[in-house]
Amino acid sequence: MHLLQACKLAVIATAGLTLAHPGAHEPSSYTAVSKRNFLHNARSSLDKCADKLEARGVKARADARRAALLEKHRKRSITIETRDTDKVVNTSHHSDLHVTPNTSADELFDKDPVCILAPEGEIGPFWVKGELIRYDIGDGQAGIPIYLDGQFIDINTCEPIPDLYWDVWNCNATGVYSGVQSSMNGNGDDDSNLDKTFLRGIQKTDEDGVAGFKTVFPGHYSGRATHVHVVAHLNATLLPNNTLTGGYVPHIGQLFFDQDLITEVEATYPYNTSTVAITENASDHVVIDETENSDSDPFFQYALLGDSIEDGIFAWVTLGVNSSVSHDSAVSYAASLTADGGVSNSNSDSGPGAPF
Repeated sequence: MHLLQACKLAVIATAGLTLAHPGAHEPSSYTAVSKRNFLHNARSSLDKCADKLEARGVKARADARRAALLEKHRKRSITIETRDTDKVVNTSHHSDLHVTPNTSADELFDKDPVCILAPEGEIGPFWVKGELIRYDIGDGQAGIPIYLDGQFIDINTCEPIPDLYWDVWNCNATGVYSGVQSSMNGNGDDDSNLDKTFLRGIQKTDEDGVAGFKTVFPGHYSGRATHVHVVAHLNATLLPNNTLTGGYVPHIGQLFFDQDLITEVEATYPYNTSTVAITENASDHVVIDETENSDSDPFFQYALLGDSIEDGIFAWVTLGVNSSVSHDSAVSYAASLTADGGVSNSNSDSGPGAPF
């Protein structure tokens, strides 16, 4: 049985900032054909990686770590959720496996997929440059707590990627992003939002390519399914103020959640105060592009941490990265977080109609 299953994130380039980085890395210009070729070759590479990762104990350590995190945060017996990569959107992803404190790590995580982040995924208009390196990014936001666990594997070497910086951000329970001022984002006249940092942060991977966050499950806004934005940084330098500089971006993308889980979360407060219509996964342009005619499954695996959704969620994903490719040309930012607060980027692509 293959321990690693490939999936991808969409290729939609956005114009923007080119970040300086050392060394030569192949620039990208992906077409639909080259994207399919990339995914096919990447999947073959990862399938060949399975035995090597197993022999080196990388998979076992990931299983044990995730089992320990699950045990640490869960409150009662839970139900595990698993992915079906062949029917990502139209098939229920709810497993009948009932988890107790005696459930083994193998049962929990043996079907863990590796998600190939196809180059130049859609970054959207609301990335903020200069976010802090930190684990807890909730900043007191109301909503369902969620613990994210990610492992990054180099598809060229089959090795975990240490010292990669995992950059994540998502909207809050009522569909608003921190750190930006835009008519597309809550109250466009509220410039104080530039100084806010909720649900944004960066973590560095350890020797097993692992990083994680404590955050809040995202809400929804018009035209998009519930999602988390992802950017990977390599060869970046940590500054004394706990932010990054330099390096390059090998991957950009978005990760999603099962519709059943979203429905359950959206029934709780304050998610249920939103009057904006929900866009389901099956109608989301990014989900469609990522999953149509492919093996892609850009969805978190997850487990509930108790008998009630309010007890929280543990979500995990393993990400395959082509570390030899730079996609800096696809990285545009809406604002910068500075020592004096947030500053809007007047050249950002965040106007009406911008994908987000």
